[in-house]
Amino acid sequence: MHSLTDFKRNANAYVEQLQATQLPLVLTVNGKAAVVVQEAGAFQSLIVGGAYRR
Repeated sequence: MHSLTDFKRNANAYVEQLQATQLPLVLTVNGKAAVVVQEAGAFQSLIVGGAYRR
């Protein structure tokens, strides 16, 4: 888990990491998990595979 502030400061590095690993990244706000960021292709694979439901 990483802070949203750190993500904003180092967005390019995080995007490169997301593209290389294809793994989601949990971002925190005030020390609590707030959002999950994932590379678009990896997310699309989840949707196509049926793992994503609205």
